[in-house]
Amino acid sequence: MILEVQNLHVKYGSVRVLHGIDLSVKAGEIVTILGANGAGKSTTLNAICGLIRPSSGEIFFNGESIHRLPAFKIVEKKITQAPEGRRIFGTLTVEENLDLGAFTSKKQDRVKKSLEWIFELFPRLEERRKQLAGTLSGGEQQMLAIGRALMANPKLLLLDEPSLGLAPVLARQIFKTIREINETGVTVVLVEQNARIALKLAHRGYVMELGKIVMEDTATSLIKNPEVVQAYLGGAGV
Repeated sequence: MILEVQNLHVKYGSVRVLHGIDLSVKAGEIVTILGANGAGKSTTLNAICGLIRPSSGEIFFNGESIHRLPAFKIVEKKITQAPEGRRIFGTLTVEENLDLGAFTSKKQDRVKKSLEWIFELFPRLEERRKQLAGTLSGGEQQMLAIGRALMANPKLLLLDEPSLGLAPVLARQIFKTIREINETGVTVVLVEQNARIALKLAHRGYVMELGKIVMEDTATSLIKNPEVVQAYLGGAGV
């Protein structure tokens, strides 16, 4: 397993948010985490990448304990996130935003190759490389958020609601690119409200409710599961 989360508990003050999460991800997989708003999906990703310190439990990456490491050290281990809401720096250019994603990289030739790869994935970013990021469309900002996360040459990419607020045609384009990224060997953990498109993309999935994992299966099985269909796929078969 490239990622193992064991009995993870997270609290915000006195409020318990995660109640003993267990999940695992194999190298090369796309694993999606489904659930309603407030289920704990984003908290799980933020705990994995070091933005939130667990109250108890353990997180292992390639067999190494990482849950006590600061976030920048976790980036150095090759785990990055494109967060919900994109959180790009609007007053910086596209190129400057991408450069920030490479802050842990010490080899300039590696940074240059990463930049070239991102411009291949997202030609629109190359066209707008000198443009202020705040003037980009929503779809372009999402491309930039993913591109910035890729600049550290991650082995594990965490994606939080990549289709949020996007028109269906742009969402399909983003998910097509996520598949291409995965096919290069990058393992992906995907949190996504659009359960249908997430399950069609993923190899396996977890369903969260109120800070707990309540279901785990292959994506093929989950997309046919009557409970999942009713709760997350609009009550209609796929």
